[in-house]
Amino acid sequence: MSNDVPPPPPRTGHRRGRLLRAGAAAATGWAAAAAALGAGELVAAFTGPGTAPVIVVGAAAIDLTPTPLKEYAVRTFGTDDKPVLLGGIYLTTALLAALAGVLAARRPVLGAGVFAAFGLLGTWAALSRPEAGAADAAPALAAGLAATAAALVLARMLRAATPAASPTTAPHRVTPEHPVSGDGPGEHPAERDGGTSRRAVLAATGGTIAVGALAGLGGRVLSDRRYDIGAARTAVRLPPAARPLPPLATTLHPGVPGLSPFVTPNRDFYRVDTALTLPRIDPRRWTLRIRGMVDHPLLLTFDDLLREPLEELDHTLSCVSNEVGGPYVGTTRWLGASLPALLRRAGVRPGADQLVGRSQDGLTIGTPLESVLDGRPALLAVAMNGEALPVAHGFPCRSVVPGFYGYTSATKWLVDLDVTTFAAFDPYWVRRGWDRTGAVRTASRIEVPAPFARVPAGNVTVAGTAWATHRGVAAVEVRVDAGPWQEALLTADPGPDLWRQWTHTWTAATPGTHRIEVRATDATGTVQTENRAGPYPAGATGWHSAVVTVT
Repeated sequence: MSNDVPPPPPRTGHRRGRLLRAGAAAATGWAAAAAALGAGELVAAFTGPGTAPVIVVGAAAIDLTPTPLKEYAVRTFGTDDKPVLLGGIYLTTALLAALAGVLAARRPVLGAGVFAAFGLLGTWAALSRPEAGAADAAPALAAGLAATAAALVLARMLRAATPAASPTTAPHRVTPEHPVSGDGPGEHPAERDGGTSRRAVLAATGGTIAVGALAGLGGRVLSDRRYDIGAARTAVRLPPAARPLPPLATTLHPGVPGLSPFVTPNRDFYRVDTALTLPRIDPRRWTLRIRGMVDHPLLLTFDDLLREPLEELDHTLSCVSNEVGGPYVGTTRWLGASLPALLRRAGVRPGADQLVGRSQDGLTIGTPLESVLDGRPALLAVAMNGEALPVAHGFPCRSVVPGFYGYTSATKWLVDLDVTTFAAFDPYWVRRGWDRTGAVRTASRIEVPAPFARVPAGNVTVAGTAWATHRGVAAVEVRVDAGPWQEALLTADPGPDLWRQWTHTWTAATPGTHRIEVRATDATGTVQTENRAGPYPAGATGWHSAVVTVT
């Protein structure tokens, strides 16, 4: 019959409409997140780069991450662990923002509440940092307010743009006597009006994203200018050492291509720390407090430190996160003031057994006090390899105490030294289960030939590096395919606080795959243990090996 109601149209259009609406809602969530990031970065330009919401949340995530997961991140991503973490935070933020946008399209107040919760999370993260002040919470609060406002406005615009007719509305009875009204076939007036509203939502969403991006970029640029210390670092004039050390002999390196240089260039020196953004400290405003169990607390400016009789120290520093054969070790010539001399000037009281260094970003590192005062050349370093400390390595001042991994001896961006006891205070890494002392273990590695290298039959040069900081290396041995150990040729002994490089000639007569192993003996006569253990909790142990193919 001509007046029958036609069958319902396919629901493909309905599904597509729902997807489009969900996509539009997710976009409003991203716009709110952009507003948050932009506002946070802009305010952080006045409160400090380290107070930006992503940075404080990332720092809190680092503090809350279980130690095994941290070690996995360092082992897997190396020095790229921080960019990976920040990328993960941005990705997680984008996903949660999209979900919050979809929620806001249905329940604007609830969706906006999610963004408000993000702001509160950032505020908590900012205030949970050591040495945090009330102003440090301002960027996160600004981010939360901007996101909440943007989410409410955009969600309400999106709801207003929804067509009055929905796919669940009963279809109109179409007859010749009652044709469909509108400008086009099947067009509903509300859809025509809603189209204009949707364009307005699209413009508002895109505009919010653009404004957020510009605010974020502007905040970064302004922050870089306000906190740029490059000129101040360049202006530092380093006094000469009171007793300069002679240049290191070129014969300390055996001259094997592919072997690490004996002195590590600053640009290649490893960096492992918890700082997501480098502290930028103007040396003209920097001070160091020496306090706690001392008779005469000291407050030193950077100029005070430079007026001290400066000492040079050739020293190999290594990280406890280093796997067997790993790259987190380097040698440099440090310049700085004598740490033991300053502690004696302050007057250490009986019973003190720990020296705790505090970084500008709040990180604490504890060193056995008796080791600092036992005669070893511990420094408050201001320079490495003849130039002011790079910002990434602690400018303007860091501590260096030979014999220990960096996590118990090398406080970068140092602002406070507290003479205390192990019973009274657990530093950052000790609270996370790491060994309290952090003495460097004897280690050796094969650098030439590289792992899985193909080498021609005949005499093959095997070379590498060994270290046992503050004990020294007495011998290095090499063996192939679990055969007898053969003593390698060591370069001259530069002293107990430096690594030694070695070479060995292997007569490779049999084609195929072979396994080369190395072990070192320290100056006390203790042979490097074969027992394999990971870095946690006191440093990796085991023999390093390399598999090569003889052709």
